[in-house]
Amino acid sequence: VHILLKNAIDTITDTHFITLAIGIAAILCIKFIKKINNNIPAALVVVALGIAAVYFFGLNDIGVKIVGEVPSGLPGFKTPTLDFSRISELLPIALTLSLIAFMEAISVAKAVEERHTDYKVDPNQELVALGTSNIIGSFFQSYPTTGGFSRTAVNDLSGAKTGIAPMVSAFVVGLTLLFLTPLFYYLPNAVLAAIILVAVFGLIDLKFPIELFKNRRDEFFLLLATFLITLTVGIKEGILLGVLLSLVLLVYRISMPHIAVLGRVPNTHYFKNVERFNDTVQMYDDFLILRFDAQLYFGNKDYFKNELEKQIEKKGPALKFIILNAEAINYIDSSAVHLLRQTLQELKNKGIQFVVAGAIGPTRDILYSSGLIKDIGTEHIFVTTYEAFEHCSEHSGKTEIENRIALQSKKASIT
Repeated sequence: VHILLKNAIDTITDTHFITLAIGIAAILCIKFIKKINNNIPAALVVVALGIAAVYFFGLNDIGVKIVGEVPSGLPGFKTPTLDFSRISELLPIALTLSLIAFMEAISVAKAVEERHTDYKVDPNQELVALGTSNIIGSFFQSYPTTGGFSRTAVNDLSGAKTGIAPMVSAFVVGLTLLFLTPLFYYLPNAVLAAIILVAVFGLIDLKFPIELFKNRRDEFFLLLATFLITLTVGIKEGILLGVLLSLVLLVYRISMPHIAVLGRVPNTHYFKNVERFNDTVQMYDDFLILRFDAQLYFGNKDYFKNELEKQIEKKGPALKFIILNAEAINYIDSSAVHLLRQTLQELKNKGIQFVVAGAIGPTRDILYSSGLIKDIGTEHIFVTTYEAFEHCSEHSGKTEIENRIALQSKKASIT
């Protein structure tokens, strides 16, 4: 874009004002027709008016650029050359093209989806459609195809609603190439540019970046970086950078997930985040109640251990019980299992009892299959944080139903 802007500034004195006027008039005409009646095919009307204006007033003779002669006929059927000796050379290019084509198609599809409440994008379906169209197109000497931004925008602006629309469009294009190409000889390039400009500008959503800036600054700067690279370097580079930065942000979030120290709301069964309900909850010197809001795996196990050690150090020698609220933990990998086993042994040596509350089914399965249940003890697995707290406070036994629910697992049969 910066190169285009520089060229535009350098050649601004060469502006052809009649062509500029045609472009501006076409934009205003499209907007006006859409405002009057959205069902009128504004693009088609503007194309017809542009052709008529050039033909009857001879505007092409005074410098207005027109489409000119369009080659007629359809590409012939031809079997692609399958040279297996070049597979190693073509495969990296094909993979890159496939990735870029899919990302471009799904990006514009999501942009259109945002504009229509009754439209839902299925990425798998989009991928199958792209693959099928490229396979069929290869027999007709086509370029690699994808969902183009400008064509999709024009299609949406024209009122397309279903998958029949591109089929009709393909039929009309084929019919035009066979019989109607002379009609487009006098079509001004400025009119085509106006149609694309109006359509693409309709995909721009300024509200979403503003909302991100207010609520999610990290995602806003991710959007901004992707936008700037796409604008100044290219679509491929912008999309790749966006994907890369998204992965970095994802890894950062799951490697340092939210950990909450919980306190009890007096005279209730509720335990809330101390930082959010500092004036409401009650803390106990001999209890540390933690909630870990993510799966526990190799990427965040050290973070979990460090945070746990910080809280233990804050509590000091009075600490006797640690209750882990595991409601948000849906997976524990082998490296995290090893860390938990070491941690349990360290806590045991310090005389601190480790208790698990609210573990969901998949997590309980891992506790059994990994053998961690033996280190923790079945008597220290509870359904709720309140039950765990009461047990540690009074050393009271669990009822039979509490025991069955807390210990249920596909890996063990509890009766």
